Amino acid sequence: MAAPLSDGERRKQISVRGIAGLGDVAEVRKSFNRHLHFTLVKDRNVATPRDYYFALAHTVRDHLVGRWIRTQQHYYERDPKRIYYLSLEFYMGRTLQNTMVNLGLQNACDEAIYQLGLDLEELEEIEEDAGLGNGGLGRLAACFLDSMATLGLAAYGYGIRYEFGIFNQKIVDGWQVEEADDWLRYGNPWEKARPEYMLPVHFYGRVEHTADGVKWIDTQVVLAMPYDTPVPGYKNNTVNTMRLWSAKAPNDFNLQEFNMGDYIEAVLDRNLAENISRVLYPNDNFFEGKELRLKQEYFVVAATLQDIIRRFKSSKFGCRDPVRTCFETFPDKVAIQLNDTHPALSIPELMRILVDVEKVDWDKAWEITKRTCAYTNHTVLPEALERWPVSMFEKLLPRHLEIIYALNQMHLDRVAALYPGDIDRLRRMSVIEEGDCKRINMAHLCVIGSHAVNGVARIHSDIVKNSVFKDFYELEPEKFQNKTNGITPRRWLLLCNPGLADIIAEKIGEGFITDLSQLKKLLEFIDNETFIRDVAKVKQENKLKFAAYLEEHYKVKINPMSMFDVQVKRIHEYKRQLLNCLHAITLYNRIRCNPSKSFVPRTIMIGGKAAPGYHMAKMIIKLITSIGEVINNDPYVGDKLKVIFLENYRVSLAEKVIPAADLSQQISTAGTEASGTGNMKFMVNGALTIGTMDGANVEMAEEAGEENLFIFGMRVEDVEALDRKGYNAREFYERLPELRQAIDQITSGFFSPRDPGCFKDVVNMLMYHDRFKVFADYEAYIKCQGQVDQLFMDPREWTRKVIRNIACSGKFSSDRTITEYAREIWGVEPSATAIPPPNLPRN
Repeated sequence: MAAPLSDGERRKQISVRGIAGLGDVAEVRKSFNRHLHFTLVKDRNVATPRDYYFALAHTVRDHLVGRWIRTQQHYYERDPKRIYYLSLEFYMGRTLQNTMVNLGLQNACDEAIYQLGLDLEELEEIEEDAGLGNGGLGRLAACFLDSMATLGLAAYGYGIRYEFGIFNQKIVDGWQVEEADDWLRYGNPWEKARPEYMLPVHFYGRVEHTADGVKWIDTQVVLAMPYDTPVPGYKNNTVNTMRLWSAKAPNDFNLQEFNMGDYIEAVLDRNLAENISRVLYPNDNFFEGKELRLKQEYFVVAATLQDIIRRFKSSKFGCRDPVRTCFETFPDKVAIQLNDTHPALSIPELMRILVDVEKVDWDKAWEITKRTCAYTNHTVLPEALERWPVSMFEKLLPRHLEIIYALNQMHLDRVAALYPGDIDRLRRMSVIEEGDCKRINMAHLCVIGSHAVNGVARIHSDIVKNSVFKDFYELEPEKFQNKTNGITPRRWLLLCNPGLADIIAEKIGEGFITDLSQLKKLLEFIDNETFIRDVAKVKQENKLKFAAYLEEHYKVKINPMSMFDVQVKRIHEYKRQLLNCLHAITLYNRIRCNPSKSFVPRTIMIGGKAAPGYHMAKMIIKLITSIGEVINNDPYVGDKLKVIFLENYRVSLAEKVIPAADLSQQISTAGTEASGTGNMKFMVNGALTIGTMDGANVEMAEEAGEENLFIFGMRVEDVEALDRKGYNAREFYERLPELRQAIDQITSGFFSPRDPGCFKDVVNMLMYHDRFKVFADYEAYIKCQGQVDQLFMDPREWTRKVIRNIACSGKFSSDRTITEYAREIWGVEPSATAIPPPNLPRN
């Protein structure tokens, strides 16, 4: 079989239709050589691959800077309403290729680098992923920044510049081992430090009520140093800003305490302050109530709000003097979107600034705060909800605790007036939860302090209204909205799957890149034999390429003609990687039972990180690798079945595996996955989905037709009915022989002969404590997987379904999501007008 084409070779073959417009190759070469010259120090004349990468990154960055400055000038001249997206996570991945794509520079750079005897793909691989997020929530924030720039919105992403992002995952003897992600070790060519905008953030101290207002005094100060990263829109010359804060100790930090002469100790203690931005908490959908985490949350909020107010007051380019002093128009000029409850302290902090610092009347300040803030809920899992101990607040943020108590009192007075005598409702709706340990419910704070509350898929938003925040919905139904998530088609189609993007552009033009709904036009070609053949060919090339990558990096050889069956996401019980494991064991047992029978060959790939403290998730990884160990080395099986664990799943690996997948596994228990966005990436890249009616799967089935996905298992109402009846896993174990065989094999040590009791915790959980009801969906899942096999044996029919899925994936663009946020929450209108490029006059 012919070796797969590299993206570079494929790009050279493509008749360039402007998808990656051919700029001035000579100019890129000249700029590259200039940067390379300045990169090399006098005593080192031999360039390393990393030198070449930095030279290229700086060359591309040169094209950004003029547009970046011009965009900010444009905003200051027009003074539009500004959107502030606050998130503790931005999972950006790599920047080089994305910037080239959005600026239309990819072909010029490719050609220039080729002429210099280098390989663009090799240089792209040198870049570290910016892994400043755990999974869906952080990656969504990154897609949103891309869409906000592409839609011409005056938007800013605000977060923390973690020195260490999400850990690197190593698999040692089948177990996950974490390594620190020192992503800044070699420097980051995409960021610009802005020390002139450094701001103080206060902690601890005490509150004094004086005649001229409330004062928060005797605080400990930490400085917030901003680092700006440009965020380019797609070919519209708009370049927005992501500003990430880094913690710095002030020069007098702790020196007062050490005037007895322990100067060295005092200087070393600066680390205490700077630890705030040291490391990302590696938990996904799990709340960890550590003081350092609360410090991080307040740190980003306090620095960001000072910045927002400075910009509001002095909206003239380059001007630092206030031109606005009245806050009446604040909500008309500022929208703050809270990405989950992590930046919830924005609400009491904005109140503190307005009331204590700016001397705004309390009721007026509350009205301004509510009109400014909006809250996105990302999960219904109770263990994920942030509930901070009051005692921790009292110590760390005493003034904010007072404000929260006052806001809660106002809120409860209102509820009591509307529902007299309903004490239970007051208890349920309070921001302060009574109990052994008094806690602040941050989700309740977000709901009362925002003018809009949204879920991230229709089914999730309904659950939010009907159960999680039912009382609040009854009180203020007009607040609650749905905004189904989306993904950026630039990174998740154009960048990661150029072959597919090209054959689509050939058929329907390039408009789909900024208006994904145009993919609907592909429905005309669903029976077009040439197009069917082209789509199948692109998929096969992607599979060959990924198989070669696996062989090089993982030393595993897989059958590229097999079905690539992929489940990549964080490892969590609710995402049910265990259901996938049971299917793999069932297939294995069927092959062993009847080795001469013909089977549809499958390569099952599972990837994802487990939170370091999440025992069951780590056991699940060990089980997957142990099953793979047995199956992959069984001569009876050959290449009919392989089980591969994809180590260190991250954005740059997603960009390789998603275009190569045939089957996408989205199998969470109905009612647990808020939306999912991986499901959308697989759909637009031509994989078929096997999934439950959960999250955005519901809307994907609606768009493409349920018959064009493999939908199985309980619906939300079935799960609720089973809860009422009482879920008894043993019933299913007794009734289903194949399930019983699989569980008995795990129990007996068949997959862990050196440690037969290795998986007793997993089996015990599945049999007696499984909140996510794996066994209840096993039978339907296995049957549905049989239908997958049937269809895969008819390549033409399979590809027709693939084309239908791609054609119906237009709704799942983050451009559509952001347009809805803009119009229905922020009150701004996206703009399709490009800003003039830096080489043309502005007017």
